[in-house]
Amino acid sequence: MSRYVLYQRDDCHLCDLALEVLAQARVPEPDSMFIDDDAALEARYGVRVPVLHDRISGAELDWPFAAATVRQWLQDRTPQ
Repeated sequence: MSRYVLYQRDDCHLCDLALEVLAQARVPEPDSMFIDDDAALEARYGVRVPVLHDRISGAELDWPFAAATVRQWLQDRTPQ
């Protein structure tokens, strides 16, 4: 299980772009959570996807984000 989850939809162009940005930022591969068939996830993330979620801190990063933004977000969650 990855520390990170990417909440997304099936056939979502923005979600595909988010995965590319996460790869550019060298994020450890996140688990994919598709919200389409889950009423609770749909209610929480329906208009926000894609969303990167940190399972440890509970922090979330909403789209749009760039590789530099993701790297900073990760660094902010890494103990020094």
